[in-house]
Amino acid sequence: MIVNAGLRPLLDSDQAVLVPGVYDGLSALLVERTGFECAYISGASIAYTRFGRPDIGLVSFAEVANVLSDIRERVSIPLIVDGDTGFGNALNVMRTVRQFERLGADAVQIEDQVMPKRCGHLSDKAVVPVGEMVGKIKAATDARSSGRLLIIARTDALAIEGVDAAIERAFHYVEAGADVLFVEAPHSRAHLEAIAGQLKANAPLVVNMVEGGRTPLCPPHTLDALGFSLILFPGSLVRAFAYLASGFLRSLREHGSTEPYRDYMVDFAELNTILDTESLLAAGQQYETKD
Repeated sequence: MIVNAGLRPLLDSDQAVLVPGVYDGLSALLVERTGFECAYISGASIAYTRFGRPDIGLVSFAEVANVLSDIRERVSIPLIVDGDTGFGNALNVMRTVRQFERLGADAVQIEDQVMPKRCGHLSDKAVVPVGEMVGKIKAATDARSSGRLLIIARTDALAIEGVDAAIERAFHYVEAGADVLFVEAPHSRAHLEAIAGQLKANAPLVVNMVEGGRTPLCPPHTLDALGFSLILFPGSLVRAFAYLASGFLRSLREHGSTEPYRDYMVDFAELNTILDTESLLAAGQQYETKD
């Protein structure tokens, strides 16, 4: 496993960190090569890309673990892993945290939705009682082998119980041992201000930027000034891919050729440069038997 400095140094920096969502080795490699300091393994993006399905609780613990393993083998930047609800009760949470930590996660996000969960920006969510989530957070912190692995506690209660209740839940979660807090799907600038104003002194804060979602899209400097530490773009890369790929396929069908899209593609050689093909082949050659 490749070792990095972890997520905590980024949280201690003076500027909010932009965190793109990833879902496989190539997406994570592109994020790292572009210079981002951290990536978020998004359960929603795994559902979109692997199954062609929405984020409604279809992704399993094993499937996220497999994606984490693939990505950690390829990149060295810190990885935040979407642990959904922990995939069950407190015992499931402990198994999730232990396995994700062994596979190279730097932070695991656990949320307080009931199972099966759904995207935080969809309607008709439901949340578990506060005490149940507090137990899950305590189980998560007990399960990790080192404080280097951070536990991110996410609440989806704002859409159900209101912003004040969601903030109150967050207070309980940090008291239970959560390292980072995440109040999902604020509906307005006023919500963002209330969340940051009341919680930023207690723990670093996460905010989600979802194009077309419930939270107003804000520039990083605004969110940084409010007091958010991590700015997630969990599904943005998938949405960009879906748009570009749809345009490419329409063009290919119409023209019977990729020529109209050549300026928007990497060619074979460029892709192999990104993948570092020559270095990998050279590494393999040292083990070849000479007759």
